[in-house]
Amino acid sequence: MAYDVLKNSIRIVLQVYDKEIQPEAVFETTLGADSIDMAQIFKLVEDELDISLSNIDLESIVTVEDAHQAILRALNDEQ
Repeated sequence: MAYDVLKNSIRIVLQVYDKEIQPEAVFETTLGADSIDMAQIFKLVEDELDISLSNIDLESIVTVEDAHQAILRALNDEQ
């Protein structure tokens, strides 16, 4: 579920096709995301999953899988 929410948020913000959103896709180079895009993606994820991602260091998020793992950690912290 978290991955689906992340993927949908990426698709909305970056206006890319689903096939481009792979776990190994690099936000900056593969998907063309900048820091504002990343903030928007994480805001959508926060709203959809009702979690806080304020503790995430966006600089450490390089790939889609990095983002997914960070979201899973935040979900576990919420419980």
